[in-house]
Amino acid sequence: MANKYLDTELLDRAIIFAVKAHHNTERRGKGFPYIVHPLEAMEIVATITPDQELLAAAALHDVIEDTEVTVDELREMFGERIAHLVHAESDQIDGVLFDGQNEEETWHARKQAAIDRLAAAPHDAKVVAMGDKLSNMRAIARDYKEKGDALWSIFHVKDKASHEWHYRGLAASLSELSGTFAYQEFVRLIDEVFA
Repeated sequence: MANKYLDTELLDRAIIFAVKAHHNTERRGKGFPYIVHPLEAMEIVATITPDQELLAAAALHDVIEDTEVTVDELREMFGERIAHLVHAESDQIDGVLFDGQNEEETWHARKQAAIDRLAAAPHDAKVVAMGDKLSNMRAIARDYKEKGDALWSIFHVKDKASHEWHYRGLAASLSELSGTFAYQEFVRLIDEVFA
């Protein structure tokens, strides 16, 4: 039996745009194309909702943060809702400057701001974030099984307890999604890695 027709024009455009934006980039230290991560995030979001705009935002979630793409470009190509969701998922602190400080010095403040922003975010933004955070946690759990505590040496902040604080804070911020398989997997992986 053939698959049922579904209009995926918006999502198809978003996937193609994300593939082009992340062209020729590697997922840090993984040896595979970066695009694998946003596509996994999109697949996770699809377990929560069929909303094509949320799926598109998941596919695009890193283009502002990690490429030359701007919020205005996303707004023009995909509309206000998707541009807003992608911007909300970007790791940035609006209005806070850390002149002269490196990533290690600002890590805790940036992560706390992201946790706080996520806690206050609307449901749709949390769904997109769940795709990203679970994809990241899956990668950490796989790497931790292989490398153990040596894993933390690849990060700017090398303290395992800091990463546990960060991921448990994210789980608390996303707790309204606790009825989803994605959230339950997220918490299970956090407990496995940081037990």
